[in-house]
Amino acid sequence: MMIEPPIDELTKKANGNKYVLSILASKRAKEIETVRRAELATADKKSISIALEEIHEGKVKPSDLND
Repeated sequence: MMIEPPIDELTKKANGNKYVLSILASKRAKEIETVRRAELATADKKSISIALEEIHEGKVKPSDLND
């Protein structure tokens, strides 16, 4: 179960739409995997956790989906 960041706060970052959040997180996680594959092999966090943290911090936004 995910505790941090809270799902309610993440949904707010995705314009209140859980489907936008889902797509945004999955696309960012795939980007992270392709760029940092070697780092992730030894990391404690999975790419999806890193992606959700980036969304929570405002580093990734729904407008990034258009790229």
